[in-house]
Amino acid sequence: QVQLVESGGGLVQAGGSLRLSCAASGRTFSTYAMGWFRQAPGKEREFVATISRSGGTTLYADSVKGRFTISRDNAKNTVYLQMNSLKLEDTAAYYCAARYGGAATTTSYDYWGQGTQVTVSS
Repeated sequence: QVQLVESGGGLVQAGGSLRLSCAASGRTFSTYAMGWFRQAPGKEREFVATISRSGGTTLYADSVKGRFTISRDNAKNTVYLQMNSLKLEDTAAYYCAARYGGAATTTSYDYWGQGTQVTVSS
């Protein structure tokens, strides 16, 4: 069992930056690929970014490519999402997720956090 706790969300002006963190419990963090997803009110949960177990492979949604960076620190059991040049449409609840096996852009993850809210204002 893996427990995931996100932090770092908040209110930011358009063009600003935030860094989300997701801390995982357990001693097997490095065996999981990690992902970030987001869900805006009235919309389905959508893929944002994913990173492989070693960190050697990363994938991004087209909407965030070039602005967001996913990274992980296996020694700290933590995955990060650095978000730059934030836009109004980035407003959503952001969730981290863990899955056995390789990185994936679908919601086929085994464990999910509770989410952290990101609100971008004009």
